[in-house]
This record gives sequence, C-alpha cells and structure tokens, in this order.
Amino acid sequence: MSAQKQEVTQLLNQIDLASNREKLYPMVYDNLHVIAEKLFARERQDHTLQPTLLVNEAFMNLVDQDNLSFNSRTHFYALSAQAIRRILVHHARNRNAQKRGGGAHKIELEEGIAYTDQKEEAILDINEGIEKLAEVSPRQAQVVEMKFFGGMKMQEIADELEVSIKTIEVDWKVAKAWLRKFMKTEI
Repeated sequence: MSAQKQEVTQLLNQIDLASNREKLYPMVYDNLHVIAEKLFARERQDHTLQPTLLVNEAFMNLVDQDNLSFNSRTHFYALSAQAIRRILVHHARNRNAQKRGGGAHKIELEEGIAYTDQKEEAILDINEGIEKLAEVSPRQAQVVEMKFFGGMKMQEIADELEVSIKTIEVDWKVAKAWLRKFMKTEI
C-alpha cells in the first residue's frame, strides 16, 4: 500500500478530529472529483450543479456526521457514492418540482451516470428503483449504487461488501435486469 493510501486510512480512522478532516480533504479530493467529472462529462458548461460543488457537498455531508467511522478507504468511497446519489436526487427533485416534463431517457448503467438536466427524471427513477431493489436485495442495491453513482470497480465493490467478485458480477447482472423491469425510464 502506498504511503498516501496508508495516511488516508489513518486519517479516516481518526476522522472525529477536525484537524484530520482538514488533512484528509486534499488527499481524497482528486478521487472524488474524478467521480464527479464522469457524472458531468457530457453536460453543458452552464448547468447549475458543478463537479467541484458536488465533491465539496458530498465530503462535508460525510465528515460532518456524529459518530462516523470508516472501515477502510473503500468504505469511505462507498459512502461517498451514497452521498453523491443523495445530492443528485435532491437536486433533481428540486428542479422537477419547478418544471414538469415527460419523455423517456436512456441511461447506460455500465458507465455510470453522466449527469444532465435532461436526465434528472431518470436519476429519480433510478433512485426509486434502488430503494425498491433494497427491499428485495439490499446487497444488489448497494452494488448498483456503488457502481453507478460511485464509479467503483467490481473488485472494489467486492472488497467493500466482503464477497467474491463473482458474487458481485452476478448481483450486478441480476440488479440491472430487475431495474429494467421496474423502471419507467429506459436503461
């Protein structure tokens, strides 16, 4: 493990100290920003939500919680995926409350989401699908969330959930099929 990865893990283990939060942010920023940039890769330049804002808000939401602890760096990034999902869903709900519209959207789950204003309804559909899937199979819902919103690789997900990569691959395949049946939006 590289020295920086070890230092990140140590800081995560002592996240309750404000000084550690300040040290941690620049160390994880690049990875979180890469995730956010992937979400915005095909978006216009003047949209209201920017990758940097998404990273800042997700990080602050994570570290400002009481009694928060992380098992590993991967666990931190998995929780970051949840935070990013919540922010995007909240943003989409707010914008949809202001304007109503229809139409089907196509999203390719394999590559995660490239966030656009036109895909806000799809984000809400995926969020609802993940919530319903969690009632049936919580682990499959976690796999979708980590891969789709967190941009995590299959091995990282397997490590985080402490199962084999084959199990994650099966979960991913089944979850995608389940979501296709459930969702209003074409995926």
